[in-house]
Amino acid sequence: MLKISDLTYRVAGRPLFERASAAIPDGAHVGLVGRNGAGKTTLLRLILGELDPDGGEIEMSSGLRLGTVAQELPDTRTSLLDLVLAADRERGHLLAEAEHATDPQRIADIHHRLADIEAHRAAPRAARILAGLGFDDAAQARPLSDFSGGWRMRVALAAALFASPDLLLLDEPTNHLDLEATLWLENYLTNYPHTVVVVSHDRELLNKVVDRILHVDGGKLTLYNGGYDRFENTRRERIQHQMSQNERQLAERKRIQAFVDRFRAKATKARQAQSRLKALQRMEPIVAVAEEKSISFDFPSPEPLPAPLLTLDEVDAGYETGKPVLQKLSLRIDSDDRIALLGANGNGKSTLVKLLAGRLKPLQGQRRASGKLRVGYFAQHQADELDLDATPYQLMLRLMPRATESQVRAQLGRFGFSQERAEVKVGSLSGGEKARLLFALMSRNAPHLMLLDEPTNHLDLDAREAVVEALNAYQGAVVLVSHDPHLIELSAERLWLVKDGAVGAYDGDLEDYRALLLSERRASADEGRAGRNGTLVAEPAGYTRSAKKDQRRAAADARAATSGLRKSAQAAEKRLERLQAECRSLEAQLADPEIYRGPTAALMTLQIKLGDTKKSLADAEQAWLAAQDALERAGAPAAASNT
Repeated sequence: MLKISDLTYRVAGRPLFERASAAIPDGAHVGLVGRNGAGKTTLLRLILGELDPDGGEIEMSSGLRLGTVAQELPDTRTSLLDLVLAADRERGHLLAEAEHATDPQRIADIHHRLADIEAHRAAPRAARILAGLGFDDAAQARPLSDFSGGWRMRVALAAALFASPDLLLLDEPTNHLDLEATLWLENYLTNYPHTVVVVSHDRELLNKVVDRILHVDGGKLTLYNGGYDRFENTRRERIQHQMSQNERQLAERKRIQAFVDRFRAKATKARQAQSRLKALQRMEPIVAVAEEKSISFDFPSPEPLPAPLLTLDEVDAGYETGKPVLQKLSLRIDSDDRIALLGANGNGKSTLVKLLAGRLKPLQGQRRASGKLRVGYFAQHQADELDLDATPYQLMLRLMPRATESQVRAQLGRFGFSQERAEVKVGSLSGGEKARLLFALMSRNAPHLMLLDEPTNHLDLDAREAVVEALNAYQGAVVLVSHDPHLIELSAERLWLVKDGAVGAYDGDLEDYRALLLSERRASADEGRAGRNGTLVAEPAGYTRSAKKDQRRAAADARAATSGLRKSAQAAEKRLERLQAECRSLEAQLADPEIYRGPTAALMTLQIKLGDTKKSLADAEQAWLAAQDALERAGAPAAASNT
């Protein structure tokens, strides 16, 4: 049991938690969620004892073993497998003591305990965890000093999982993982036998792994049952109920106050007025719910270009002559493509993205692109290359030197930068704000093709949903690399598998890909290699690959057939929005009393113009409805509208 009672913690005098309370039962799998800056990581540090609360207390069951991912590992020549095995300190102490113990009873106790904790299975279990996180047998035998920071974080995660603490605290565990390792971790945590508290912005993980959501909001903690989708629905209903109660109470207060104001001075009603005044004073105000400000992104859509946008013809790609990472690539990208790249880290996904972006020249073969093609390229490492002393406005102005101030600010505003935040130095921005700035910078010239390499790292759940919506509204082509299954499933329509130096279409969805990974691991296990039998989801009953292939082809054909209809619907919608705005402007002018004090001719001109505009608006509405009907009859989703 983890019990948080009246927790108060302040940062620079500002209360981050104010008398916050929550109780987490043994064995619960809890997702810790909240906006960036709400205090999620701080709460984990308070639980770990790294920070001291200013008030309240955090209680845990006696003897509870606490575990988390180490932020740094020593630069050592110890092998990965031995490092992970060392994370089980009890096993290590028992084995060391067994070498020197002389008392027969103590030796027996040691061996009984080693049997109880299944020490004989420790090495295969550690190997399975490392394999699930992307380390093959050869890598497991290599020293830690051979690996870079991101891979070392995977080793630290493996060590935390292997230690199997009673309370496991994880802070964004998928940030350094590829999709394959993320899918493995998702399934491992689902079956974890002890209590887990995980901070994550991965919606799929929060739906599949956790059975409770602990929400950090306004300095308080609220525990909800179920996964993230259920939390969203429950919280939405709770907010609506609270708003309704608040409205009713405000109406009642207004009614009572009106009675008091009316009859307070009348002797016959004075006693009743005083009684109602006391009732008004006793009435506990219901706190009005302040909805969290939503974030929206808006990728500017480019003018159309003839197909194809880009082709690769028998291309070899790599960084050294004679050592290609990818070979014999013959690929094509069209303007309506939505492609996600699958494949474990190290297989060449980022190499392919750099090749498509034109940042890497082919070692052999040809890359052909339209002369007018504009490419937007997003990669997380670019955040480290930003000028930390400049402001977002200054960085955007450098890339848009001929633009007006309003145009520069409008582009920043597409990605949530208010005038105030646009003037903050980049070094003071959060990780999520830097990611949004990269989106704004790379899309400034309305690219025809956007290449996105892990675009949602450091974005919270609301911002990730905003990315999904913006990508679906964007009119250009997208090639996506991501470990976020939710983003891939909602944004990508085609999957390419990057593996063994080749790139090819993958006919299936992510569930099929899970099944493929499972079958590969089982095949490896049959050959006797440790760590190849992960716990991925089995192939669904009744699955047929040909059916999935037919569905994808049918969807592609439908998109091509309805392309003209979609353009007509979009044009009708834009005309509708323009006429609506014009009507609102004319009505506002006619609502101004000053217009009636001026010349009659000017008033009549406005009234006639309003009448003509309303007639045009009615015609535009009919045209828009007809376009929507045509789309629906063609089996395409109707275009979203603000009408």
